[in-house]
Amino acid sequence: MIKFNDNPNQQNIVELRGISQSYDGGKNYIIKDLNLLIEDKPNQGQFIVILGMSGSGKSTLLRYIAGLQEPTTGTVKVKGKPVGADNRVSMVFQQYSSLPWMSVLDNVSLAMRYKGISEKERNEKAMEIIEIMGLKGHEHKYAQYPTLSGGQLQRVAIGRSLLANSEILLMDEPFGALDVKTRLQMQDLLTSIWNKMHPTIIFVTHDISEAVYLAEDIYILKSAPSHIAEHIHVDLPFNRTRQIKRDPRFIELVHEVEDRMVSVGELG
Repeated sequence: MIKFNDNPNQQNIVELRGISQSYDGGKNYIIKDLNLLIEDKPNQGQFIVILGMSGSGKSTLLRYIAGLQEPTTGTVKVKGKPVGADNRVSMVFQQYSSLPWMSVLDNVSLAMRYKGISEKERNEKAMEIIEIMGLKGHEHKYAQYPTLSGGQLQRVAIGRSLLANSEILLMDEPFGALDVKTRLQMQDLLTSIWNKMHPTIIFVTHDISEAVYLAEDIYILKSAPSHIAEHIHVDLPFNRTRQIKRDPRFIELVHEVEDRMVSVGELG
């Protein structure tokens, strides 16, 4: 079983045990006997990146944690409890997911509204997140394109997820539709969020360079059927800037990840 620095005295924030997924009654499995434990790191957080080819089950793992899908067999827990209505985790997708008929402020505070929190309190908390997201001054605009740019809409989605659950942030290729400049800005925003708020971020991408720049740990899925084949710890400084991409160790890690993906058959 592959684990994240497993410590028997520390609670796991996410547990995937004995996970298998079949859509034809068990004749074929997309995921088979997958195990993954992610330990809770209070006041520190962690940045985990999952790599693998299309169809390897990366997004499906996030959907399990978010409570959007159940595996055919196996258990999924968040903070020691089976995933259910009371502990679902919000997820940021590649597609813009904000409600376009609502303002930025109302989108970010949506989860608190459903929890019955007063308008004054939820707006105060939402404005704190909006400022962290770099959206101050846009809070009363409709969360729609082209009123907001693609990068701003993803900032809204990230802010909404963090306010719903500040401990875990699930991200499924969230920058895939963005231009290069905006993508770089969003990468830096995520490193800032990790440093300031200390969530556990679980991030899916196809981009090896992006994975190395963002991650503390990288996990590579091997498909047919999917399981975790490789773990690479990214031994770069905790506080990162784009300058680190020119560091020889960064370049070495990019090549190492690429080589590992080739070795498990995920790259030709």
